Amino acid sequence: MSETAKINIQGKETELPLVVGTENEVGIDISTLRATTGAVTLDLGYKNTGATTSSITYLDGEKGILRHRGYSIEELADKAEFLEIAYLLIHGELPTKEEYADWDNEIRRHTLVNGDIQNIFDAWPTGSHPMGQLIAMISSLSSFYPESLDPNASEEARMRTITRLLAKMPTICAMISKNRIGHPLIYPQNNLTYVENYLNMTFKHVTEEYELDPILVRAMNKLMILHADHEQNCSASTVRLVGSSHANLYASVSAGVAALWGPLHGGANQKVIEMLEAIQADGGDAQKYIDKAKDKNDPFRLMGFGHRVYKNFDPRAKIIKKSADEVLAKLGVNDPTLAIAKKLEEAALSDPYFIERKLFPNVDFYSGIIYRAMGFPVEMFTVLFALGRLPGWIAQWKEMMEDKHPIGRPRQIYTGPVTRDFVPMEKRS
Repeated sequence: MSETAKINIQGKETELPLVVGTENEVGIDISTLRATTGAVTLDLGYKNTGATTSSITYLDGEKGILRHRGYSIEELADKAEFLEIAYLLIHGELPTKEEYADWDNEIRRHTLVNGDIQNIFDAWPTGSHPMGQLIAMISSLSSFYPESLDPNASEEARMRTITRLLAKMPTICAMISKNRIGHPLIYPQNNLTYVENYLNMTFKHVTEEYELDPILVRAMNKLMILHADHEQNCSASTVRLVGSSHANLYASVSAGVAALWGPLHGGANQKVIEMLEAIQADGGDAQKYIDKAKDKNDPFRLMGFGHRVYKNFDPRAKIIKKSADEVLAKLGVNDPTLAIAKKLEEAALSDPYFIERKLFPNVDFYSGIIYRAMGFPVEMFTVLFALGRLPGWIAQWKEMMEDKHPIGRPRQIYTGPVTRDFVPMEKRS
């Protein structure tokens, strides 16, 4: 007989079954709570609520563990290509050599976007934020591929939609970069890898050759792997919630991009750079801001340190720190804000105040540094996050659809006025 949890509400007792995951995570199944007791749970921000079961990603914030389909993030980031991780997340297993060749080739065949998409770009006001453009561009793909609107499409048709989105995302992101600076577009080159193609479309000019630097390609590959999925975060939950209405994949992912846009989620690495620029503008005294961060009466907070989920260390940050050092050494960047970043990093890794509170540099801290050193404008940082997170969003949407989850519909505790009579306007004081 399975274990249960007993709950007593206003003298009415009920037993609720426990659900145990493969990593021994324990949840209380409250599916019948309202029907048997009339009560619902209240959990602001869903910090203690499991909205789904999932076999995609396992995260243990207390121990600093992140695994995709059972594989540690350390091994995946060190040994795999980004498209291998995309295959793993979406299909459940790492591809064989033949499967990967077919997968890679299929994605290369779909990298071009319809020429009419440029007309949409031409309509944007000058200075439009890249994330707003990305949301619209992804959603617009459903207009170019109306067959994607069918929630009962065959598995083959659904995979074709997935392949198209994966293939066209780097092209769209690069188009946003080029349109932002008024440069001619660079078409995808299908002899390049997924990551190489994106960098080439972003940084190559039509007037000259562009030589791909293997260190930068490797760093970008790692960053995209580290962002590929992160369990039921705000944007992944948004994709699942929107998709639960049987919205098409393009609409669901564009909703995820909107959720990612917020500074408390994907915009965090942009906030890191803005903080470094503010410190530089104030004279560049890193120690002054370290002291401000330690002063509980000072509202200043260091961006890119600590993590809401990881209570010890962010395993992704340990991986990408090495890449950050390699990129800075390779490029020989002479940037005063990056010098400030190094001083903040040294303090966080050695100062007892930060160590005791486990305020270590997180992945947002290092990703912002790398993106800046590579030459990406700050406004593009969250777009880069979305490019890496795309396989995770797709995997979450696909799992939700295959498991036939019901439409998401949270409950609430009403706190507004009780019943009252309507008063005609002439009698309102």
